[in-house]
Amino acid sequence: MPPTTNATAARLCTFIDASPSPFHVCETVAAQLTDAGFVELAESAAWPVAEGKYFVVRGGSLVAWSTEGVAPLAPFRIVGGHTDSPNLRVKQHPDLTSAGWQLVGLEPYGGAWLNSWLDRDLGLSGRLAVRVGNVVQQKLVRVDRPVLRVPQLAIHLSEDRKGVHPDPQRHINAVWGTGTSPGLIEYLAAEVGEDADAVLGWELMTHDLAPSGVIGVESDLVSAPRLDNQGTCYAGTQALLAAVQEPGSVVPVLALFDHEEVGSTSDRGAQSDLLNTVLERVVLAGGGGREEFLRTMSESVCASGDMAHATHPNYPDRHEPAHRIAINGGPVLKVNQNLRYATDASGAGVFALACEQAGVPLQRYVHRADLPCGSTIGPITAARTGLSTVDVGAAQLAMHSARELMGAHDVAGYANALAAFLGPSAS
Repeated sequence: MPPTTNATAARLCTFIDASPSPFHVCETVAAQLTDAGFVELAESAAWPVAEGKYFVVRGGSLVAWSTEGVAPLAPFRIVGGHTDSPNLRVKQHPDLTSAGWQLVGLEPYGGAWLNSWLDRDLGLSGRLAVRVGNVVQQKLVRVDRPVLRVPQLAIHLSEDRKGVHPDPQRHINAVWGTGTSPGLIEYLAAEVGEDADAVLGWELMTHDLAPSGVIGVESDLVSAPRLDNQGTCYAGTQALLAAVQEPGSVVPVLALFDHEEVGSTSDRGAQSDLLNTVLERVVLAGGGGREEFLRTMSESVCASGDMAHATHPNYPDRHEPAHRIAINGGPVLKVNQNLRYATDASGAGVFALACEQAGVPLQRYVHRADLPCGSTIGPITAARTGLSTVDVGAAQLAMHSARELMGAHDVAGYANALAAFLGPSAS
């Protein structure tokens, strides 16, 4: 029998509320892994040759794996995902004034659906680079108080009273006061117990403060921010924790990357050397060399996990009519003939078998041929590593909105399918 996870919709909500930024996602996942006996390794250190459960963190990205109970040089089974979500991020000169208001300068990150960010109570999170003597250290910062708000224009001031289209340069700066409050960086430095002049750099972003929740008349829906793609971060973590309980013939791996929403081209995105480097070092620690690494990779498979579009009840015409996707209808296999998704027949078969073993239904998604299709880390991972890769996900509505919606029952089904993909029956 494949491993079964402890994933629930309520626990997904707790996970998301604890993880307002990619850095906090890694912190949350790392805490769960550590509690399960995983050991964090530094990339700059020599890695142990003994089998075990390990993970590394590079900024807002994390890779975890287990070689416990697995034969040396076994192939990898990888669940991939991304830690970032579209949002509004803080500019390098954040302090602005206009018409007597104190503003914080913001700009969109990724394909943020801007109207959804208006008139929401917003907090701040991210990391600060702080001078400590002659060393620069990274400090996470998180403000869960409603300090920012991007106000909508009154309908009476709209030209046609049909709404406005916010300009990303002029219309999404946030108000945070009318007095003489300190500058943003001074304020955040105090939050982490530092002087403002010690802060040398930052990566800061806003987050919606309304808590995630299980909703609907039958409590069968999840309303939350950042489901794309923390739904996969949570499900993938639970899948790995379940898979290591029953070691099999593969090395289970969880690879969560930052910067997918902006193309993945960074030191820690899916375009980077992170995954290849970690996997090769795992082979080296197991007594293999370059030849063994390449042979191992040829037998390995990656499931690129990202959220999928459920058929929208108010806009059914925006979907491929022969490929309806239901909320609470099971995991989604994503196929695109122009390779915006990496799935081919081989990968589709592997994931379909995992769903069958997990006892969960499988849905198959195809984008309308007359609309541009989004993409994932799947094609990038396949090209960068040469791994057989399949694109999968869980169905949701309102993708890239500040607030998204998915099925409560899909949480466990998605996690259990990924656990079966990683588990002892994988071959």
